[in-house]
Amino acid sequence: MEAKVTLNTSFSAGQIDPRIFSGFLEHLGRSIYGGAYDPGNDLSNEDGIRLDVTDAMTGMNMPYVRYPGGNFVSNYDWRDGVGPSRQPFPDFAWKTTEPNTFGTDEFMKWCKIVGTEPMMAVNLGTLGPAEAAALVEYCNLDTDTRWAQERRANGYEAPHAVKMWCLGNEMDGPWQAGHVPADQYALKARNAAKLMKGLDPSIELIAAGSSGRQMPTYLEWDRTILEACWDDIEFISAHRYSTNAANNTPEFLAEGVVIDSILDDYTGVIAYVKGMKQSDHDVYISFDEWNVWYKERGGVSQDGQWKTGPALLEEVYNLEDALVCAQYMNSFIRRADVVKVACLAQIVNVIAAVLTRPDGILKQSIYYPFALYSEYAKGVSLTPAVDSPTYDAGERGEVQFIDASASYDDKTGDLALFLVNRSVDEDAQVTIDLSDRSITGAGSVQIMTGDDPKLANTWDEPNNVVPGIGNAELNGGVLTVDVPKLGMAVVSGVTTEDR
Repeated sequence: MEAKVTLNTSFSAGQIDPRIFSGFLEHLGRSIYGGAYDPGNDLSNEDGIRLDVTDAMTGMNMPYVRYPGGNFVSNYDWRDGVGPSRQPFPDFAWKTTEPNTFGTDEFMKWCKIVGTEPMMAVNLGTLGPAEAAALVEYCNLDTDTRWAQERRANGYEAPHAVKMWCLGNEMDGPWQAGHVPADQYALKARNAAKLMKGLDPSIELIAAGSSGRQMPTYLEWDRTILEACWDDIEFISAHRYSTNAANNTPEFLAEGVVIDSILDDYTGVIAYVKGMKQSDHDVYISFDEWNVWYKERGGVSQDGQWKTGPALLEEVYNLEDALVCAQYMNSFIRRADVVKVACLAQIVNVIAAVLTRPDGILKQSIYYPFALYSEYAKGVSLTPAVDSPTYDAGERGEVQFIDASASYDDKTGDLALFLVNRSVDEDAQVTIDLSDRSITGAGSVQIMTGDDPKLANTWDEPNNVVPGIGNAELNGGVLTVDVPKLGMAVVSGVTTEDR
């Protein structure tokens, strides 16, 4: 199969925000306890932080990590997780017992080891604006006031300086503790925003948008929140978990077109509210929960039976899941104009890129596209014109086999390409036409592929789905990249010069 991707450095979606490669750590299952935090394990430091996990997270180049939830946050009082006197409590969301031994300050230590920044979520379900503002005071203020003094008493003289804050989580969902209609959440979020920014005007706020396209209030919820909170927020959140419950690989591999459609939806509702308000202020998309999730969902998979750190939602990821994750990131890169933040949900044990057991970690298939994209997608997002054969993807219509995004460093002239081949049985040769510059060097190619879409990494065979060396050829200024069937290719360090 032959395909062509045409690029021009004058056609760009803007600067790629590195925050689109952020992650998510929730108090859920073994994400914290037995995952990121494992006191007494030989692989943990003196604070109980698993260093093999932090090493793996460092390899994902995440600028931010969202914490502590998720559904968990809507029944969580952050004050129970700081200081010397801590008591366990029953978590409504996942029916687990939370021991409160890992809290805000421990998370800040974890972030420093990983080399990431904290994105804190506040409880706007069972708590409200006052408690949210108190957490901002605890984390960010260098004053002689109550909660800033409490932080110092707990051993943290300098403020944590948290810049990004989520105003609750999935408040449109009936499953959420404290769920209310859109107008009521909007009022609570706006009041919280004013209090929080009143204490620290430098922070950026993310309002809780729709929890998924399947919701009956989808976009109407978002419009209501945007209209009420527009001047007080910088982002509205979007969430999606992709599924192949029908076990239809070709249709599943067309997931990228759905992601594109969701981004179009949000772009439209944001533009509508901005125009209606005749505002100069901009609000962007924070796609702060995204992943594949369907194998370990519902029933016992989500019932912790009031245990501490039970094994919940421990999805095993395969090759086709990794290719769908790559398409999420292609979409985010292509829409750099509106997507400024995105969080892979999640990162350790729970629907995660990394699994743990007491003696080590396993990097799942989805780990590798994330690590590659986050390393090489830098600069501006070039808008690709893709000329590719198509196939019938069922409900998703006629879809191109090749999904592509590209980044360009206008300082060095270097180009990076991100290509997914959705075909289950045909390799692709993809010609790259940079119409306004000459390609002078083919760079290096890393590919991921396999003969079976269900191929997964296991503890016994951890290298079933890992990057390998790919092939690109430069002949007469024409770059051709081989993208294998059921595969992806990341081409980095492509050099260019003025014509």
